[in-house]
Amino acid sequence: MSNDPPSDKARQQIDANLKRVFQAQEQAELPDRLKQLLEKLKAQDNAAGGQ
Repeated sequence: MSNDPPSDKARQQIDANLKRVFQAQEQAELPDRLKQLLEKLKAQDNAAGGQ
């Protein structure tokens, strides 16, 4: 394996692939367990703010 930097074309392909993966994750539905945790944390924040 060489230590040569990737070509511009390879760099653009890597960028496009990363963007596609992160966009898919961004649009994915949150798991129910994570939604429940977020609701619990919001309830705790509301309770602490009301004191």
